[in-house]
Amino acid sequence: MSKFTSRPVLRWAVPAVAAVAVVGAGVAAKTLAVAAEPNLPPRTAAQLLVDLQTAQLDGLSGTVVERADLGLPALPSLLGDQSSELTSLVSGKHTLRVWYSGPDKARLSLLGTQGQSDIIHNGADTWTWNSKSGTAQHFKSDGSAEDAAKGPVPSAVPKSPQEAADLALKAIDPTTQVSIGNSAKIAGRDAYELILRPRDTASLIGQVRLAIDAQEKLPLRVQVLAKGESNPAFEVAFTQVSFTRPDDAQFVFNPPAGTKVEETDPGKKVEGSDQQPKADTGEQPKSTVVGEGWTSVMVLRTSQPGQAAATDAEAKKAQDAINQLPLGNGGRTFNSKLFSVLITDDGRVLVGSVSPERLSQVAADPAAALK
Repeated sequence: MSKFTSRPVLRWAVPAVAAVAVVGAGVAAKTLAVAAEPNLPPRTAAQLLVDLQTAQLDGLSGTVVERADLGLPALPSLLGDQSSELTSLVSGKHTLRVWYSGPDKARLSLLGTQGQSDIIHNGADTWTWNSKSGTAQHFKSDGSAEDAAKGPVPSAVPKSPQEAADLALKAIDPTTQVSIGNSAKIAGRDAYELILRPRDTASLIGQVRLAIDAQEKLPLRVQVLAKGESNPAFEVAFTQVSFTRPDDAQFVFNPPAGTKVEETDPGKKVEGSDQQPKADTGEQPKSTVVGEGWTSVMVLRTSQPGQAAATDAEAKKAQDAINQLPLGNGGRTFNSKLFSVLITDDGRVLVGSVSPERLSQVAADPAAALK
């Protein structure tokens, strides 16, 4: 495994979002403005791939702009409709600040018109904080891989160019065509462009464009274009970046006075908080992947056939939003420019960069039964 794809840069950054909330409606995305194309020494696609796989990142800080124009109906109860909520990254345009100082120290701040949301990871401690709601969550890890997996789960929406590039690079295999694009100047830095295209025409994704810093060999921008489209449906890019290691003070979090803190470490209660630790008694959903490459489909079971409807208020709210989705292809469908979602009546969620008809075919496959 390469150093690039194995490095967990900002993967801890956002709590889990439901599979159907991977994308959302928003304003039309426009390509971020860049300066005239710089004159760089030629490099082949193979050389750029090696650059990405061997790049070293000791420290980084910067401002990131993320845009999403997936062409979906607005469903606030599923997608989140507050500009400072982490779930709002699935729609529209957002500005984030990021700091990274090695795998054990990273921070992300989503800046909104109504406040901000932060996630701070420092050694065994991970904090999430929302200024608008005045709430925070604290996760304490014992350092084991098993324990770390119980912490904040990464969203399917990338929060930095590096995270987006990491996801794209995982798709590089015989199903992918790789080529060179135009060089560009992004965040004041010269960059090469690497283009990934699915060979399987059944994929809804037309291409993924990675702008790679000519000096540091790290991604400065990632754009995802739907098949047949000339403008990105999703884009995440630095508008300002420094590769200097941030000060350790950036990764220290003390809950402001009056913050309501939820302590997720069993047996420990944060001083000043009235929240008792909550036991995790729920079973993890079953899941599988059917197919390979760009047209693979993820299948997730969220409930068993005939299971009683949830009584929890948030679960009911999510169910009400799901009931707003149109019926078709054996369940409720949620379609976008880049992928489709099928929620079956027996409690399964199918997600893939394919048509709803293909998801319906996969749902009938015994490999996707998840009994």
